Amino acid sequence: MYGLVELREYDPEWPGAYLREALRLRDALGERVVRLEHVGSTSVAGLLAKPIIDIVLEVADSSQEHAYVRDLEAVGYVLRIREPAWFQHRFLDRPDPRVNLHVFSAGCPESERMLRFRDWLRINRLDRDLYARAKRELASREWTELQHYADAKTEVVSSILARAGGPL
Repeated sequence: MYGLVELREYDPEWPGAYLREALRLRDALGERVVRLEHVGSTSVAGLLAKPIIDIVLEVADSSQEHAYVRDLEAVGYVLRIREPAWFQHRFLDRPDPRVNLHVFSAGCPESERMLRFRDWLRINRLDRDLYARAKRELASREWTELQHYADAKTEVVSSILARAGGPL
């Protein structure tokens, strides 16, 4: 049983935490970093969030783990998930600071979707507030898996994305 999802009010330290982690990632991977972006709720000022920095990392080809995973492990990341059928997604995390790292190949449509959602929430207070209400309501429930909480947000995320210019 996972339990309740921990949400916190926006912390103005989150952007700095992202910048420090981005430096760590760039130092570890150098020119292999095609794109690095702060995503998720911690990237949107004023939005409550799980206190975990979400980062999108694009590399030339995320399926070629030998080109980047060992260097990420050397700076504290652990490869947790391989999803070859879903954009060749790789998920790594580290505990201190708490970071979720989503690795995609350069130009991945999922990266673009995540960035569109982030950018829209940054400029649209009504949808940011709608998303916050949905998150707060869902976080009040107990979940057997954290992914079930994420899946439960699909309807509101889809409606917001439609207003942000439609799905990719």
